[in-house]
Amino acid sequence: MTETTMHAPANGGASVTSGDNKPRPVTTLREWLDHLAARDRLAVIKPGTSLKFELAAIAKKLDGEKATLFPSPGGHAIPVLSGLVSDRQWIADAMGVNASELLARFQDAAANPLPWTEVTSAPVQEVVHRDVDLGKQLPLPVHNEHDNGEYITAGLCISRNPVTGVQNVSLHRLQVSGPNRLGVLLLPRHTHMFYEMAERAGQPLDVAIVVGVDPLTLLSSQAIAPIDFDELTIAGALHGAPLPVVKCVTSELRVPAEAEIVVEGRVLPKVRELEGPFGEFPQYYGERANRHVIEVTALTHRKDALFHTIVGGGLEHLLLGGIPREATLLAHLRRSFPNVRDVHLARGGVCRYHLYVQIAKRQEGEAKNIMMGAFAGHYDVKHVIVVDEDVDIHNPAEVEWAVSTRFQADRDLLIVPESQGSKLDPSTRNGVGAKMGMDATKPLDADEMKFKRIRVPGEDDVDVKKVIGAVPGSSWRKALNP
Repeated sequence: MTETTMHAPANGGASVTSGDNKPRPVTTLREWLDHLAARDRLAVIKPGTSLKFELAAIAKKLDGEKATLFPSPGGHAIPVLSGLVSDRQWIADAMGVNASELLARFQDAAANPLPWTEVTSAPVQEVVHRDVDLGKQLPLPVHNEHDNGEYITAGLCISRNPVTGVQNVSLHRLQVSGPNRLGVLLLPRHTHMFYEMAERAGQPLDVAIVVGVDPLTLLSSQAIAPIDFDELTIAGALHGAPLPVVKCVTSELRVPAEAEIVVEGRVLPKVRELEGPFGEFPQYYGERANRHVIEVTALTHRKDALFHTIVGGGLEHLLLGGIPREATLLAHLRRSFPNVRDVHLARGGVCRYHLYVQIAKRQEGEAKNIMMGAFAGHYDVKHVIVVDEDVDIHNPAEVEWAVSTRFQADRDLLIVPESQGSKLDPSTRNGVGAKMGMDATKPLDADEMKFKRIRVPGEDDVDVKKVIGAVPGSSWRKALNP
């Protein structure tokens, strides 16, 4: 691994293009803010917004339209950002690709990761606090009505395998429960596995909570990767260059050097404290229960740090989880079914539970196999609808139309009872529920005209601007009697 010296990037233009005007990926948060501002996608809110509810209310009102920047929120010196990746096209822009290429670009980065490069100094360690008081040193919002206080919601949780030393990156909700104490929800994934390994040995698990990174590093944290696969290497591949990282001041963890803020700490063994409720992506509250506890050991940040918060259940929350899952599920399904054309985790299914799959159908019964493959791809997937190539899976009305005209429940329905699902789905029994698949494809032997979609010849070629006359519609009488 190479060791180099860190140089902060110049604050420059808003363009996300190279010298030859070709789109290039965004590599820093500040560059991304310039990009959003130049396209009127960043709203700067009046100073002094309350951190309790008001900040989240404004951010959610502008969700999907503009990112938000809050100077001096609650009188705090550190500004707050929200809604940075609340539109699918924005994420494609950050990658430097068209929206249609988004999944393929993410798949390529996951398949061809770039090892990070370690640096000896970094902007994120310009200020170091070893005497930590999170409530005073960070601007901590309260989002939803019944949230149990202040939360860090956009913090990448970096940990490492106690045996192999390989890092893992994930997102967890973090309740601020004391000056140097955080409650954390660890679902049964890699961080939880590492914690169990450390706890069995009677040891804490070192973690670093990274707040304020570029959109591609943020997106990479949500990749569905195998254990002992450092998601920061996906970020490097998306950037087109190794990600600069720096060693934490109180542990062996490496964190993005260009980040804004890092909260260093350790998950305590055999300690549980009450955490929650908290407004989650299914648009319900995650319940209050005894959770794992992080003891904070240090806080580092830039001199002019920015604090990123994700409003629970908002578009940024949904898309960050949805797009990496789509890319992973598409690659997973294509290994066994190369005729799978596209997949989409629908917003109506909170970008987790409802999967639409578009296929070039080859034989009857295949759709049910694809459904079972999708259920195995990620336990969050609850309902799968398989459709033909002529159905736009990014248009919910098209998918519903296919179900209404190509699906019969007595022959095209698949139900898998008592299977593992999302513990955040309130309809399950502690994460155990049923899965359902629907085959909304045409029969291969159907009469050609029976399932032929109607169309008007020349409809796609009409240039509306050329055919609408100069007389306004309100003057229709004049148009008929010039």
